[in-house]
Amino acid sequence: MKNLKALFLILIVSFSTISCFQDNDDNLITASEINDFIWKGMNVFYLYKAEIPNLADDRFSSNAEYADYLNSYSNPFDLFESLIHERQTVDRFSWIVDDYIALEQQFQGTSTVNGMEFTLFYAPNSTTEVIGVVRLVLPNSSADSNGVERGDIFYGIDGTILNENNFSQLLNQESYTINIGVFDDNGTPETNDDSIVPTGETISLTKTVYTENPIYQTQIFNVGGENVGYLMYNGFTAGSENALNTVFGDFKSNNVQHLVLDLRYNPGGSVTTTTYLASMITGQFSGEVFEKLIFNENFQSENTDYLFETQLQNGNAINSLNLSKLYVLTTGRSASASEGLINGLIPYIEVIQIGTNTTGKTQASRTLYDSPNFEKQGANPSHTYAMQPLVANGVNKNDESVPSTGLVPSFGFEYEERPGNYGVLGDLNEPMLALALADIESSTGKFEIIKFKAERSLKILKDSNEFNPHEGGLIID
Repeated sequence: MKNLKALFLILIVSFSTISCFQDNDDNLITASEINDFIWKGMNVFYLYKAEIPNLADDRFSSNAEYADYLNSYSNPFDLFESLIHERQTVDRFSWIVDDYIALEQQFQGTSTVNGMEFTLFYAPNSTTEVIGVVRLVLPNSSADSNGVERGDIFYGIDGTILNENNFSQLLNQESYTINIGVFDDNGTPETNDDSIVPTGETISLTKTVYTENPIYQTQIFNVGGENVGYLMYNGFTAGSENALNTVFGDFKSNNVQHLVLDLRYNPGGSVTTTTYLASMITGQFSGEVFEKLIFNENFQSENTDYLFETQLQNGNAINSLNLSKLYVLTTGRSASASEGLINGLIPYIEVIQIGTNTTGKTQASRTLYDSPNFEKQGANPSHTYAMQPLVANGVNKNDESVPSTGLVPSFGFEYEERPGNYGVLGDLNEPMLALALADIESSTGKFEIIKFKAERSLKILKDSNEFNPHEGGLIID
């Protein structure tokens, strides 16, 4: 993308006369600096520019008309939203923030959390009451220190029973106490007598600034005389490549012949990091196309190929396993770069996807700042707004993109995580991992027992990731 910055500058110069406005009497017409930044950035970069008439290069016949348009929006968020193409079905993922400092910290894995990730369900036999089930506890967080465990059920906050109207307010507090309960099936196979019974236990949690290590867990198992590597990776965080390479060095020195990659809670991240991980998994496709990014009409000459690599940016050799088959664990929270990894590898190796459909996000975004070239250097000091619009579509070497409905699990490997049997992450008996190990072992009996074990299902209301919708993505560095 050597010419990309130059092209950015050419396009920006072509709109520079819009920065201030004069009418026929030579009186200065002012428009919101933030709104001006939003329109210009979207006009230059937005992937779906051609679908938005208000972003056309010839949309405004005069500076005065442009200024009136900008001034018709008193809220920058409203202007941004008006420029989004089919929000509910096509572009579900572009956003704008008024604090890019917090956004940058989040991209580096730093945020304010208590370390408890959970899914909210409607309580058994209720259409209004809500329960939370813990699915992940971040190490060395408040939740971890206070004994919260995967699979814990909470039915209240600070003694108030959760319902569909109060859960958002209660769970968005900086500090709160969860009221623990247990599931009671009343000793019957019927569901109409199921309930959540309070235990009397409470756990106090406090949100703190926390930097997450995306490498949540690694293991090596011996299955049928062969070594199987397990990696739970929870975010394609730029800068985690060296640590990933160390993990793969350990796998390589231990003659790992199979790999189970757990992306079930991975919302995405850096395209470059994704390419490095793909290169660690394989190694036999150096120099070939892993993923392609296709930009809007302004940047067709800058469409970019990401190639399988042999070295990291620091020059260290990549520890590659040269695998021809990969097991990947997914849920509806596996998004963007997670999907890009699977989609990019499918033309090259056999990918066994275990779980449920992924999120369905094929597009990449980049951060735009209010500066002459939309980069952080020289950003307008009067505000901290930044945009993260979709700017490119990610496809594999065969030009195949991720469907908006998500990547579908491999036939026969469909499995939905159920809160009654989450299991312990990284444990041989955790259901999703156990399915992969059973297939590696060619144990049809084990596989069928795990997959078809009856578990009661509850209706999902919301996931804790939805409280932080800007996490992850497919990010262009």
